[in-house]
Amino acid sequence: MLLAVLIANSVGNILVERFHGVPAEERLHWRSFLVKLGADNLKGAKNEELYVASHKSVYIVYTVLGDVAVYVVGKDEYDELALAEVIFVITSAIKDACGKAPTERLFLDKYGKICLCLDEIVWTGILENTEKDRIKRLIRLKPPNEF
Repeated sequence: MLLAVLIANSVGNILVERFHGVPAEERLHWRSFLVKLGADNLKGAKNEELYVASHKSVYIVYTVLGDVAVYVVGKDEYDELALAEVIFVITSAIKDACGKAPTERLFLDKYGKICLCLDEIVWTGILENTEKDRIKRLIRLKPPNEF
């Protein structure tokens, strides 16, 4: 299961978060842990260079994209390789929505579209869509043609 998808700015403020199957009392711990992890390791990181960690029997894959950091947390079948695919889809959706690697301002300008993309990529802790064209079609709120 995908436990969390978090996107934070360069100073550690959470811009978007999606938790699945994580009790409310544990969410603060995960927020602070992930932001600290990024603060320790992402200084000077290249765009879309993947970093991997594990904590409490879960896997964490994170990266920098422009001025934002993207964190994906998973367990069980969502190991490092599966999370790498998830984070690739998320970063490419963000780049498509923004037109390039985002600054914080550009990210916030495209916030609604990015949230729609995240909802189409991950639904209730399961990776739903990985195809860029399908995600674009779904966020336009038109029914898919293949049915």
